[in-house]
Amino acid sequence: MEPGNAQLTMTVLMTPDMANFSGNVHGGTLLKYLDEVAYACASRYAGTYVVTLSVDQVIFREPVHVGELVTFLASVNYTGNTSMEVGIKVVTENIRERSVRHSNSCFFTMVAVDDDRRPVKVPPRQPQSSEEKRRFLQGQQRRQIRQELEQRYQNLKADAI
Repeated sequence: MEPGNAQLTMTVLMTPDMANFSGNVHGGTLLKYLDEVAYACASRYAGTYVVTLSVDQVIFREPVHVGELVTFLASVNYTGNTSMEVGIKVVTENIRERSVRHSNSCFFTMVAVDDDRRPVKVPPRQPQSSEEKRRFLQGQQRRQIRQELEQRYQNLKADAI
């Protein structure tokens, strides 16, 4: 099976219905878009349905305002056996000021599943460029950190008993 494109870009205009009580775009709205972009990127790459396993490093660096264009730049950075790490960079553009800023980045772990929702193998990522190789290596390192963190959480639960 030949893997699909490992990159995806989506741009959305932030509208008044997306605002929170302070007038900025609600964080939950951005999370919803991030999840949709991660799904689209991972499912296109794997050629199958995917589900979200985890989300890491969601840090809202700057507020996003109504009327701004938000571009989600997604990439399958790393593949495991059935999972993929999708990195997403969020770039916000103020149309009137003609300014662009990096407002958010995060990493989604997506798992490929079959029609019965059982995990299935994904095509291995074959990084070509130096940038893809860097992302792959860092994705591998983040996976190790996630596994170590999960073990530490399990130890906390065991210590509480």
